[in-house]
Amino acid sequence: MKIETSIDPVAECSILIRFHSSPNDHLSWVIGEISHYLSNQLGTWVMNVTPSFDSILVDYLPHRVSIFEFVPYLEKLVTEALHHMPEFHQPEVIELPVYYDATVGPDLALYTQQGLEVEDVISRHCNTEYTVGAIGFSAGFAFLTDVDPTIQLPRKATPRVSLPKGSVGIANNQTAIYPSDSPGGWNIIGNCPIELYHPNNTPILPFTIGTRIRFRRIDGNEFLTLGGRITEGWQ
Repeated sequence: MKIETSIDPVAECSILIRFHSSPNDHLSWVIGEISHYLSNQLGTWVMNVTPSFDSILVDYLPHRVSIFEFVPYLEKLVTEALHHMPEFHQPEVIELPVYYDATVGPDLALYTQQGLEVEDVISRHCNTEYTVGAIGFSAGFAFLTDVDPTIQLPRKATPRVSLPKGSVGIANNQTAIYPSDSPGGWNIIGNCPIELYHPNNTPILPFTIGTRIRFRRIDGNEFLTLGGRITEGWQ
């Protein structure tokens, strides 16, 4: 497939591969596949291969390979990988359960203050199929695009000090699940009781860049049965 790329040093021991194409579902998948390929091919030369919406950051070890050898080799690998990429792919779709309720989604109240019905917010959030565009911020945190414009909200000016694991949030055109207890500035509308991050397993996540995600609404009983918990005092 034909996608223009550029490869440039951006910091000491860091190379950025840019993909000059508008971010879309297929590009996300391509970047995810190339990231996996580079990790396998570069082996002990690199510390991290980090994919994003339209780029891949590669952190390499200069005591194992010089930049003059590394950049041309990286260019060769990316060119070869793109050459073998299909113009179309059928993405994997994963369904995740979410309990939408004020006890786990206190920012549902922000929508009612704007005149939106909670049921409409839930319906719009569930009826969209999202794409994993990037993974970062914390281990297993997946940025999912694109949220229905009618339920988009900006990030909070002051993040919460701690959010419960599984919190489902919205920030602008993205939605995400916090895979562990952590600070967070997204607007929380529910909770997913499924364990998403498995550091001792292979794979450690049930999704990769380019995976499609759908949310399924569940009730309180199923939420608790699946291991969900209601945390008091954090709202």
